[in-house]
Amino acid sequence: MKKPSLPVYVGLILTLLVLWIMLTGSLSAGELMLGVVVAIVAAIATPRVENIRGFRITPYAPVALLRYLVHFFIALIQANLDMARRVLTPSLPLHPELVEVKTGLESRLGKLLLANSITLTPGTLTVDVVEDRLLVHWIDCRPGKDLACATLEIAEGFEKHIRGFLQ
Repeated sequence: MKKPSLPVYVGLILTLLVLWIMLTGSLSAGELMLGVVVAIVAAIATPRVENIRGFRITPYAPVALLRYLVHFFIALIQANLDMARRVLTPSLPLHPELVEVKTGLESRLGKLLLANSITLTPGTLTVDVVEDRLLVHWIDCRPGKDLACATLEIAEGFEKHIRGFLQ
């Protein structure tokens, strides 16, 4: 097994540290030092770190991750409100359909995050990922939607932010 490069480990450590900060909700010196130690130990203990490649190691990556999280939570709230409206108003028409969504993400990790982001927002469910296409069950697909429209409405917002920290 090929030993991962230093930038891969640094990216993993920084990502784990950002997750640590988000989970603890603290920027105190003690918490940060403990977070650095935990992130380093976790990175060293990860036996196949090369399987999670796809991270963009740039100074902008943590900002892009935070922007993605904000976008995801806004999309999550909007989708939940839309589903609540549909449940409370049964007369609203539903147009369930399986649609293809095209992605420009190259890494397996990027496609995985995109697929899970789509699935976690109510009203959509990623069924399959094949090369650069995701098969998505969409609860409100108006008749006549093509690949470009489905991609724009379902995935483009997520993908734009994911590209900032994943390939």
